[in-house]
Amino acid sequence: MSTTVAAGLSPVRVRLDNRAVVIVQETSAIPAVSINATFLAGGVYEPDALTGLAYLTGRVIDRGTERRTGDEVAGELDQRGVSLRVGTTRHTMTLSCTCLAEDFEDVLAIVMDVARRPTFPEEELAKRRAESITALRQDEDNPAVRAVETLSELLYGAEHLYGRGAKGSVETLERIDRQTIAGFHARCIRPAVLSLAVVGDVETTRAIDCAAIEIEGWTGAPAGPIVVPPPAAQPVRRVRTIPMPGKVQTDIAYGFTTIRRLDPRYYSYWMMNNILGQFGLGGRLADNIRERQGMAYYAFSSFDPTVGEGPLVVRAGVDPKNVERAIEAIDTEVRQLGERGPTGLEVEETRAYLIGSIPRLLETNYSIAGFLQSCEQFGLGLDYDRRLPALLESVTMDEIRLAAAEVLRPERAAIAIAGPDLIDGSGR
Repeated sequence: MSTTVAAGLSPVRVRLDNRAVVIVQETSAIPAVSINATFLAGGVYEPDALTGLAYLTGRVIDRGTERRTGDEVAGELDQRGVSLRVGTTRHTMTLSCTCLAEDFEDVLAIVMDVARRPTFPEEELAKRRAESITALRQDEDNPAVRAVETLSELLYGAEHLYGRGAKGSVETLERIDRQTIAGFHARCIRPAVLSLAVVGDVETTRAIDCAAIEIEGWTGAPAGPIVVPPPAAQPVRRVRTIPMPGKVQTDIAYGFTTIRRLDPRYYSYWMMNNILGQFGLGGRLADNIRERQGMAYYAFSSFDPTVGEGPLVVRAGVDPKNVERAIEAIDTEVRQLGERGPTGLEVEETRAYLIGSIPRLLETNYSIAGFLQSCEQFGLGLDYDRRLPALLESVTMDEIRLAAAEVLRPERAAIAIAGPDLIDGSGR
């Protein structure tokens, strides 16, 4: 077992003999503890023909273990006022909750039992499969979801790990049986890919000792490495419309593929996106489309780099009669920032805003646990919270201008439009 200690936020990181990582941050503001168990076991690890497997596994993992029935798991947590969240992303599956400090040992035991020994009862799987299919049907009737999912397919291709639906399809979910889920769990939910973050009013050595007890005897090498291929270059503009008769709003998703999280240009891209569609009430986009022209219910951009090249996505919800004007306005803001770069005032305001928001990332035990998990996943270091302001301070206007010029090119944009009064296909 090896231990690393950092000053500042002062987390302690321990790697156990079975390669599981435990990260503990003591806080004493309130008598509570947040537990976050994250496994590298997301959607990229599922077979191509069984999309939605990771998602469905996460939906049923807490419905019974070798030691507790599903009702017993729920009852023991409910008695302590605890809600267990299970979330699945492209790359991870996370079990997380917050409990009173006095209940920490008992709740940790339940969380690790759920992660380690699920039984996936047939009747519970049937219920959760039906719920998941219902959720898919609801997504199919949601213009915002349809636009974003279609944009992902346009950006990456339907066969790419980031281009396929995270929840799978009705057909794939119906093919996933208990044996398939149990096999996915045995292959992917292993201590070698576990990072357990414990944040709150608990003494560090006690937290580490409790974690070691719960993980003791659990072995297994990680699943084979997953290589996320770069998306194919797309030199032309692509537009796809999704007709949804009867809807009163049209949703637009407009975007580009960008960079990986560990690309050294990350901080200039982050600041560039903040200027485009985040600062204040939504950056340049909201100022133009929503505030000045008054033709959008919302307008903003997001930047989501990850293990592979992540997307920069502009989203807007508009009255159907304003679709063309809204896209023209998006084109204008994207083109201007891409060709002219930001102003000096925008750079300094964005820098101050992002640095000033760092404490808000660390306001609660739960958010600190999530922050530490991100640091662990990407190898950012235990002192990342202290280094982050200097990293943002070091970004120059020229670097932001270059980032904008690299990606913000309307002639290469992918655009998905979902709503009423549209013609199905590649254009309007």
